[in-house]
Amino acid sequence: MQKATFAGGCFWCMVTPFEELPGIGGIVSGYSGGHVENPTYEEVKTGTTGHYEVVEITFDPQLFPYERLLELYWEQIDPTDDGGQFHDRGSQYRTAIFYHDEAQEKLALEAKEKVAASGKFQKPIVTEILPAQTFYPAEEYHQGYHKKNKDDYKADRAKSGRDEFIDQHWNGE
Repeated sequence: MQKATFAGGCFWCMVTPFEELPGIGGIVSGYSGGHVENPTYEEVKTGTTGHYEVVEITFDPQLFPYERLLELYWEQIDPTDDGGQFHDRGSQYRTAIFYHDEAQEKLALEAKEKVAASGKFQKPIVTEILPAQTFYPAEEYHQGYHKKNKDDYKADRAKSGRDEFIDQHWNGE
């Protein structure tokens, strides 16, 4: 099993695209990339800790290759927005791929170049490709939030604009 770590805005919205796929061993919502040890959600949401909201995915590359994870990741985000994602604004909601080894770094950079060359976006691709840093799991109430709080999750996602963006930019192929 290997790890993949992706920042794509609200971590609640980054769980559902990856769960229940063959080869996915688990998905944990959390924080990475900041300068505060053991940050809390209350600290991270202020945007002052330097952390991103991320999902850490454990996967079997024989059953679900990293390249496929990258494809799914890009299809969940607006890679041109450096101020957050959709209605979630602030540095904690920026996009990034945190690579765990040189092979992941190479594949992530290639995937970013492919998105940039796709012609889907008029603005530059600003999603960062960064070395993996310490991952801090989010509080328990954030884990599986979309299942524990279905109505709240659906309402938040509906008003975010994420699904409309995905339909317009990714599903129109």
